Amino acid sequence: MALPNIFSKAVTDAVIERINKLTKDTIPEWGKMTAAQMLAHCCVSYEYVFDNNHKRPGALMRWIMKSFLKNAVVGEKPYQRNSPTASDFRITDDRDFALEKERLISYLRRTQELGADYFDGRESHSFGKLNITEWNNMFYKHLDHHLTQFRV
Repeated sequence: MALPNIFSKAVTDAVIERINKLTKDTIPEWGKMTAAQMLAHCCVSYEYVFDNNHKRPGALMRWIMKSFLKNAVVGEKPYQRNSPTASDFRITDDRDFALEKERLISYLRRTQELGADYFDGRESHSFGKLNITEWNNMFYKHLDHHLTQFRV
């Protein structure tokens, strides 16, 4: 994997260390989200996997997403600043910073503890079955994008 392996304890710990550098008052380099909103936004990827609180897209929308968006999400190319955001990921209300931080760290630890084999061939919410590299890229790239946005 060209991107750091989010399933390894060392990489997960390094990402958590970056998260722990955030404060509720950390200002982003770009974008409109607060630090608490960003943490909640990053949790959505894990809510798709572990929770059943987001409606799954219909068959046509899944086909469109798989055909036109999947490679941008699971590939290695970094996201551009101010890229469009899917509606489930739009967090506009106030969030509790400490709670969102705790939730995200918990999701990261759970993902790492389950390991890559748990995810290999698992069906994603929007893109069909993904291999280990695709899951890794999707998880790591999104986190790295937003932690970089907040300069940590």
